[in-house]
Amino acid sequence: MTYCVAARLDSGLVFLADSRTNAGVDQISVFRKMTVFERPGDRVMVLMSSGNLAVSQAVLNALARQHDEGGETVWNAPDMFEATRRVGAAVRDVYHHEAPALREQGVDFNVNLIFGGQIGAERCRLFQVYSAGNFIEAGQECPYFQIGEAKYGKPILDRVLRPDTSLDEAAKCALISMDSTLRSNISVGLPLDLLVYDTHSLRVTHFASIDEHNEYFRMIRGTWGERLRQVFAEIPDPLWTNPDAPESLVPLSRVHQPLRAEPVDTLAPSYAAPQVLAEDPGKDQAN
Repeated sequence: MTYCVAARLDSGLVFLADSRTNAGVDQISVFRKMTVFERPGDRVMVLMSSGNLAVSQAVLNALARQHDEGGETVWNAPDMFEATRRVGAAVRDVYHHEAPALREQGVDFNVNLIFGGQIGAERCRLFQVYSAGNFIEAGQECPYFQIGEAKYGKPILDRVLRPDTSLDEAAKCALISMDSTLRSNISVGLPLDLLVYDTHSLRVTHFASIDEHNEYFRMIRGTWGERLRQVFAEIPDPLWTNPDAPESLVPLSRVHQPLRAEPVDTLAPSYAAPQVLAEDPGKDQAN
């Protein structure tokens, strides 16, 4: 499995990806999910992938083939929207060649991509590309995307990330999101690739490959768990016997009753009563 998360902020972009792939509990490997397209002074673009690893690698090869053939590529796209459209075209090209054979083997064509960056003077942009090659763009209301095993790391993103969040805070938030996922799902694992891009720099601003020996990430894992337990202990326990208290779970203003099933009479006979045939009322008269 995979977990990747990226955020588009007023000050730039943050990308984070794990590197674990597995085909069962006894076949675990490391494959990096983040690819960087960088031409300093002109453009920086980052692609992260989840889903079928063979399909993801085929999409990267299709993008490279676009460049080798001298046609429309992400390297000569005039803006990020057009670059993303070309990534989607690469996905559809792979689907055209690979999907029939996958269907014969009962395998779904499954790939999800996060693609973001900046070209020239255009603002930073962030997209999520689906298996059909179509895509959506991150906005002010939801400035981040997740792909892969997303559910465990989502709550912290919803509570913390805003467009005006600083790059350092967003990187910290992404790492906490990843830590929550690592703790709850063994199919996501180290090392991690973390990339931070400062808007208008047109070059990779910061990059780190994080393994189990990284002191900062170890500090985050320990501190976050400790502070969660501390805050949990500080929250008052629910009150059941004082309806007037603000902590009460059963205020007088509401009626609290569970949904109850109708009782079953366990002493009733389990057999059907004998059936009695009605006599013909005209029988005695006939005799």
